[in-house]
Amino acid sequence: MRPLEGIRVLDFSTLLPGPLATLMLAEAGAEVFKIERPPAGDEMRAYSPKVGRDSLAFAQLNRGKRSVALDLKQEGALKRLLPLLRSADVLLEQFRPGVMERLGLGYEAVKSINPKLIYCSLTGYGRSGPKADKAGHDLNYIAESGLLSLLLRDGGAPILPPALIADIGAGAYPAVINVLLGLQARAVGGKGCHIDISMHDNVLPFLFSAVGEGLGLQRWQRPGRELATGGSPRYNVYRTCDGHFIAAAPLEQKFWSTFCEHIGLPEVLRDDSKDPAASMAGVSRAIGAHTAEHWRQVFRGVDACVSVVATLEQALSDAHYRHRGVFSHIVASDEGAMPAAPLPIHAIFREPPEELGYPRLGEANDLLDHSE
Repeated sequence: MRPLEGIRVLDFSTLLPGPLATLMLAEAGAEVFKIERPPAGDEMRAYSPKVGRDSLAFAQLNRGKRSVALDLKQEGALKRLLPLLRSADVLLEQFRPGVMERLGLGYEAVKSINPKLIYCSLTGYGRSGPKADKAGHDLNYIAESGLLSLLLRDGGAPILPPALIADIGAGAYPAVINVLLGLQARAVGGKGCHIDISMHDNVLPFLFSAVGEGLGLQRWQRPGRELATGGSPRYNVYRTCDGHFIAAAPLEQKFWSTFCEHIGLPEVLRDDSKDPAASMAGVSRAIGAHTAEHWRQVFRGVDACVSVVATLEQALSDAHYRHRGVFSHIVASDEGAMPAAPLPIHAIFREPPEELGYPRLGEANDLLDHSE
């Protein structure tokens, strides 16, 4: 069952957030047309490393889509797009506010052509407000939302997260959620809508506890002092004697008691409410006295929420991922096949594990001058 079979999506986005959102829609059955500007198309095609003619990142993000090469500034472009605009169910764009309007493709203009269209604008700061026209990337959005200030190194400088929190968690995912809500609302009421997705806004749910305390109690969380920022011995990372790390998250008392017992923490330090810093130092000494492999064996089969920190290479070879079929989908390229990027879509809503390629620039241009 692919629940989005028969849904047509026009994707005017580039790089990561929008293309990832429409990839998820495509995996669930939607027919996605990627509108690209000739002669080079999406800038991400040129990124490194390459897999044949295009970048690996482009291949991963555009699996199963079709490409339309069209210069939207060219005279007659809108007329050529009309067949796709009339037949589309969803339009996703990622330009700064006002760009689509200047191209004649703003919501009001497109609504007059297709009033049932779900039109999603995905931007850094949203379509209104003092920052609406400001340029930015993932790092800017997490910096200005306050999230980065809670990720400080010992020396006081923020840690650069390896995950693109705003692009993916605050951009692509909310776009998909709201497009699906828009489609459901249309199924009930028969009307389309304009969805305004701001990555800057949507970083805040990742900080729900800190935001709640700050706005509700005027208590502002600090790096290294809170439960989730390194202030608790029950939720922290500890170095082993061989230079590896243990991630310990025995939050609940039953897990904490088991954890303390297995590492041999002195009784006087087990009530961490009295002196959290002293308890943390004790845990650090205990963990640091042995190797990571020692602790792997100690906690094997033990319910204490303890993990050895894995490298990415180690993690991706985990038998649990293989059992779950996380890498069962395939991207076909000029250089052969490779596992497709994992997506948070349940297997019952995706096509069977099969090879799907990614589009050559303009391979679907024949549809521009024909009706659906």
